[in-house]
Amino acid sequence: MQRTNPQAVLHSRELQLQALLLRGLAGDAVAYREFLAALALHVRGFLQRRLAWRPTEVEDLVQEVLLAVHNARHTYQAQQPLTAWVQAIARYKLADHLRNFARHEARNIPLDDDAELFADSDAEPAEASRDLARLLEQLPARQRLPIVHVKLEGLSVEETACLTGLSASAVKVGIHRGLKALARLIGSRSDHDENR
Repeated sequence: MQRTNPQAVLHSRELQLQALLLRGLAGDAVAYREFLAALALHVRGFLQRRLAWRPTEVEDLVQEVLLAVHNARHTYQAQQPLTAWVQAIARYKLADHLRNFARHEARNIPLDDDAELFADSDAEPAEASRDLARLLEQLPARQRLPIVHVKLEGLSVEETACLTGLSASAVKVGIHRGLKALARLIGSRSDHDENR
């Protein structure tokens, strides 16, 4: 009995999904529906492994990922691996979902001891986050998005390239130039504060 090579199976699936997507992008509605149906199976498995502790949320998130793939389909480039492109979108949606979940859970934490409310102050980290957000807003998207995705959210350069439609080298250049621009903005802000 001949053993199946797992890499060959994955490569075959990749090519099959990519062919369906490319036909769909060329106007074949049936191929596009087949692509979404097949992709849903893979995305569901990906999310079930990562949300095993919250299985009731998987289906909603599968639909969000499929919608994001549909909305970003114009950014897919045939020479890039489909798996990496879809996985970047799925990871982004999963991270966003987990952040929202954490925020929701934090709102439901009871405040039993009123004295604890004034015991410590986390104002400085919160202010720093707001300051960083304001500084990032001043950067062009080609610099801001790579910094946010790679440096703050922990995505790889390739995942960020898939997500933003930029090339991997443009993502690296965006990070480099963006960090330099942030340093200049922080420097000019410090100078302004000292002159008050």
